[in-house]
Amino acid sequence: MRIAVTYENGQIFPHFGRTEQFKLYDVDNGAVTASQVIGTNGNGHGALAGFLRAQGVEALICGGIGGGAQSALAAAGITLYGGASGSADEAVQALLAGNLNYDPNVHCDHHGAHHHGEHRCHD
Repeated sequence: MRIAVTYENGQIFPHFGRTEQFKLYDVDNGAVTASQVIGTNGNGHGALAGFLRAQGVEALICGGIGGGAQSALAAAGITLYGGASGSADEAVQALLAGNLNYDPNVHCDHHGAHHHGEHRCHD
């Protein structure tokens, strides 16, 4: 299994569509066997789902995420764990242990963000 986490300086990056890096974790028998940080090559929002699928990702841990990106991930067969925060490594360990703190109803609303410099993530 391969898990991706939106990534910046060891932490879960708070907005899926604007992340510049993912940390990928390879998992076998419930344990991380390898990890690597990869750049998104300028891909954003909906294109990131295909990018992750091409990397063999089966699950994504992230902060805020919009509805369009959620739909693209679902179509790509990637399980979403949104609304998470904190250490990327600790989040993966929590997911594997079955106690990841995430929000299944996460929704990112950035209407007006481009005009007013605002960005709101909420459930």
